[in-house]
Amino acid sequence: MTKKIAFLFPGQGSQSVGMGRALAHAFPIAKQTFEEADEALGFALSKLIFEGPDEDLRLTENTQPAILTVSVAAWRVLREHGVTPALAAGHSLGEWSAHVAAGTLEFVDAVRAVKARGRAMQLAVPAGEGAMAAVLALDPAKVAEACAEAASETGKVVSAANFNSPSQTVISGAVAAVEKAAELVKAKGARRAVMLPVSAPFHCSLMHPAQKEVARVLAALTLKAPAFSVAANVDGKLISTAVEAGDALTRQVTGAVRWVECVQALIGAGAEAFVEVGPGKVLCGLLKQIDSTQKYWNVEDPASLQALLDGLAA
Repeated sequence: MTKKIAFLFPGQGSQSVGMGRALAHAFPIAKQTFEEADEALGFALSKLIFEGPDEDLRLTENTQPAILTVSVAAWRVLREHGVTPALAAGHSLGEWSAHVAAGTLEFVDAVRAVKARGRAMQLAVPAGEGAMAAVLALDPAKVAEACAEAASETGKVVSAANFNSPSQTVISGAVAAVEKAAELVKAKGARRAVMLPVSAPFHCSLMHPAQKEVARVLAALTLKAPAFSVAANVDGKLISTAVEAGDALTRQVTGAVRWVECVQALIGAGAEAFVEVGPGKVLCGLLKQIDSTQKYWNVEDPASLQALLDGLAA
């Protein structure tokens, strides 16, 4: 296991009812992680994760601590099996999971903080007033151009929110402006613009009230220097101090997720293999689009853990 491994932690959208249950059944450390989350939040988050209902799990203030908890459970199981990262990155909410793994934040502090983050993001924009759309197969610069034109035409906010891969950019803002930008990107040659089923317009300036709340929550916590470098969503730079970590976690609420730059920074720092830690395989799919030469695995249950261990031993 001498490879230099980078861990990738998923964000909102990777959740599903039942995620993490097999890990909790198979590994005491995973079961303990779910119990810690329940105790920290004062309600049975684990029951919601394992049994649903789906509409409650999809509420942002529940989704965020749920994905964080499953990701931390998977990371702790990996650590028990001797698989540790040299570097990490997390997509949006996943950046919090990365910092728990790096020791920047205590898990119980993080799970409470992301519950508050989710609630603040939900409340920042009244329901029905914000939207997001995924733009496929168009140069990110042209997407940004379409957003600027749509904002100018409608007088409302729309901007690029996630630079997920060279062929996928997500835009975010007020409904009218996002719909206008979706029309414009198609005129500029995008293959598709798909409206996303989200409850709020994340990673745009409309999230400013939520950013202030996240700053307040983080100010009350003790952050440590990460044990390994974590790529920051806001600029793709590798960070190594507590101050940088707090700043990055605050600014990403309104800032775009520069995922392509995050992955490139990890590769540039010598990552030789990638492991998506937590529910789903979204980040494995994006990695393949960013650099198809990279080796990757995902770990979300005992079977995928075994596949990783076999792959690293080969």
